[in-house]
Amino acid sequence: MIYPDNFESKIGFDTIRNLLSEACLSILGNEYVNKIKPSSNINTIKRLHKQITEFRQIIDFGKPFPVSNYFDLRPALNRLKTDGTYITVEELFNLKSSLETIGNIISYINNSETEQYTELKNLVNFSFPENVPARASSIIDEKGEIKDNASAELAAIRAKISNKQRQVVAETRKAFSAAKKNGYLPEGAEITIRNGRTVIPVKASDKRALKGFIHDESSSGQTVFIEPVSSFEINNQIVELENEERREIIKILTSFSDDIRPVIYDLLNAYRFLGIIDFIRAKAVVALKFNASSPTINTKGEISLTEAYHPLLLISHKKLNKEVVPLNLTLNKENRILIISGPNAGGKSVCMKTFGLLQYMFQCGLQIPASPNTQLTVFDNIFLDIGDEQSLENDLSTYSSHLLNMKFFLKNANSKTLILIDEFGTGTEPNLGAAIAEATLEQLASKGTYGIITTHYTNLKLAADRIKGLINGAMLFDTEKMQPLYKLKTGKPGSSFAFEIAGKIGFPVDVLNRARKKSGGKHLVFDKQLQQLETDKLSIEEKEKKLELKESEISTLTKKYNQLLAKLEKEKKEIIKNAKIEALEILEKSNREIEKTIKEIKEAKADKSKTKLLRNRLEKKKSDLEKELADNFDLKNENAKKEKGENNDFAEGDFVEIKDMDVIGEVIRIENREVAVNVNNVILNISAEKLTKTDKKPKQRVKKSAANSIVNELNEKAANFHLTLDLRGKRGDEAMEILIRYIDDAILLNIKEISILHGKGYGILRQLIRDYLDTIPQIKWYGDARIEHGGAGITKVIFK
Repeated sequence: MIYPDNFESKIGFDTIRNLLSEACLSILGNEYVNKIKPSSNINTIKRLHKQITEFRQIIDFGKPFPVSNYFDLRPALNRLKTDGTYITVEELFNLKSSLETIGNIISYINNSETEQYTELKNLVNFSFPENVPARASSIIDEKGEIKDNASAELAAIRAKISNKQRQVVAETRKAFSAAKKNGYLPEGAEITIRNGRTVIPVKASDKRALKGFIHDESSSGQTVFIEPVSSFEINNQIVELENEERREIIKILTSFSDDIRPVIYDLLNAYRFLGIIDFIRAKAVVALKFNASSPTINTKGEISLTEAYHPLLLISHKKLNKEVVPLNLTLNKENRILIISGPNAGGKSVCMKTFGLLQYMFQCGLQIPASPNTQLTVFDNIFLDIGDEQSLENDLSTYSSHLLNMKFFLKNANSKTLILIDEFGTGTEPNLGAAIAEATLEQLASKGTYGIITTHYTNLKLAADRIKGLINGAMLFDTEKMQPLYKLKTGKPGSSFAFEIAGKIGFPVDVLNRARKKSGGKHLVFDKQLQQLETDKLSIEEKEKKLELKESEISTLTKKYNQLLAKLEKEKKEIIKNAKIEALEILEKSNREIEKTIKEIKEAKADKSKTKLLRNRLEKKKSDLEKELADNFDLKNENAKKEKGENNDFAEGDFVEIKDMDVIGEVIRIENREVAVNVNNVILNISAEKLTKTDKKPKQRVKKSAANSIVNELNEKAANFHLTLDLRGKRGDEAMEILIRYIDDAILLNIKEISILHGKGYGILRQLIRDYLDTIPQIKWYGDARIEHGGAGITKVIFK
């Protein structure tokens, strides 16, 4: 049960409902927005939240979801239930377009991974008549016109009309040439159309010289527009053929209507599905706007609202670049009713409204702007008492209205009830009002009711210490800066700071001093000290958190430093070890050479020439070993440089290879450590550390690949391009964004003719579209479509 009847407007949910309506794409979705109501069924709430979560995954990570042609064809389908009725051309076009969208949505959902979108898949629980969109497509084209081959009779009739129209043009031209030759025409005259007939402009003075029928005259009366007698009869035949055409079209539409009549209920279910999908999408879009999430449902009666925001306050403050202080609030079976006190304009009512609105949104199946760690319980009843309910008609005062609300609360509240009361007990003599409020509070607490109550009454603050289930809370106030902090602190009551606020706004000092004496100074001092202690405590807690964070950062950095130092020490030992091994190997080589030389000297029996030769050879070997040793250490240094990216000794004109890529280019410019590289006529700015000099030549296949890529992209655009753009139901800025891309693609693909559907309405969208078309030099002509093809509701465009 929700109380009172205007609960949604008082708590602010009516604005949330408006946001959802704006996010919907169709009337179908809007109807579900209007039907939103809270549920106390846990499984229903879970299902609704899961649907939003799944659709947000589609928005965030999925491929593009079908979001066009969400038309409501239910009125037309309900009309077609009656035998003999038939669908109109416009309805047929909308039916075809919307059923294609529904089919695409079903395919999107069903073709996803098995474990994906399980709740959305459960919505596809109806039989979708897939043959109907195909049947409609065989009758009507993408411009919304009945196809020539919709029936053999229609094709024959239209062929005759075309033939007759050519005859009319030929006869009119012949008459025009004769009239021009005889000087009957005004200067610069051309064949034109009047009343749907091809006519010739003739000087009024010569109107009897040209045989025919006058259809119109100019505003000055100097020119009359005559249909030549030779084409008159042919035009009459065309009119008869056009009547036949209309009759044949009605026959085709009637036949189609008869075909789909047996599956109308399946089609109605399909549009119900489309409305639900639109509704879920709107909820997901609004949730993204709030950065919302689904809280956990707690079945043990525990509430933990973490980092929560009032959604409407979040939007308004975001526009003004103002910070919103998050709300953190905890209730449980031991502390069920929170009594919030504090200064006026300190955020008491906002705190209560935030919790009330988020609880209501949650039970309506909407995600809320709060941390995912938030836990909420489900209530059967939510009661609200807020604002001035004074009624002249019912002779009710504000206080009487509050009492009636309290009476209702006492009668209907239970352990599954949430009560929200603003300024409890006000509106009458303070002592009496406070006493009644306290007694009411005791009774509500005994029922196990949950709630948030705001008050200034001291007796209610003190009641929290002795009544089981109650807990105090304070909206903190900075006594030094004399401004509210908009932060809720539970456990202690808050001060109203009446004297401090009065002093800040310039209230007379002598009056305030007398008031202090009358109220009793000790109470004021204690109240102020209590609030200041809470403020200081909060400040210290914030500083402790910052210190803990810094300590954690320092600990992480120290750990990384020690790991790096240990790694360097290990690498140093490894390098020294390898150097010693190599030195020993070189020494071993030199010893072997010396022993060999000594042996040869002995065998030569100290022959001077032989000894000298051996000494020279030994000296050469020594030099070779020294060079080898030097080369080994140079090689190590060179490898170390390469690892550090320091071996980038290249200049303009050199060929370089991009590391980790099979791409080679030519250096054209070097600035500091940034290198400009020409890769197949594409200039890339790359850090020098990512390049290595190479003797390889650049490959030329990239250019060809790029050309192929462009061709493929154009082919894909041409394959997906539609000759009709439907902008009906779009907002102005949204429609123009789509139109600009569409016209660009048409020019790129060299399309000759397109149609833009905008509807008639007030003509605002039509004017926006045509103002833009005026700016495109590639457009040869644009204007209304033929009456039978949509008239002023469609703009045809022909390109040069």
